Amino acid sequence: MSQIKGKNTKPEILVRKFLFANGYRYRLHDKNFPGKPDIVLAKYMTVIFVNGCFWHGHQDCSKFVIPNTRREFWLNKITKNILNDKKNRLSLEQQGWKVLTVWECQLKKDKSIDYILKQIRS
Repeated sequence: MSQIKGKNTKPEILVRKFLFANGYRYRLHDKNFPGKPDIVLAKYMTVIFVNGCFWHGHQDCSKFVIPNTRREFWLNKITKNILNDKKNRLSLEQQGWKVLTVWECQLKKDKSIDYILKQIRS
């Protein structure tokens, strides 16, 4: 468990490199925002969370499988993560921010990254 990173994960770095290559500048893990979004694009009033499918309970995803050992512990932990994500998203939206959530499984498809640009520009 100590080897699992919360920041600078491979999916997050992939999104950051893509945004930077397309001319977007951003702040990382800003503690002034609810949930410390992975990427903050202040100019566009947009925050991006790059979520791991397992840790954030991505429904209907093959990467979200609850382990058979300590099942109750994992269900509680993932449920809390989901509730925190919803609370943080609602808080940010009430402050006028556009909130984008990118799932790690979506990054395997090239079109999902282009989707991020469309959402930022809209």
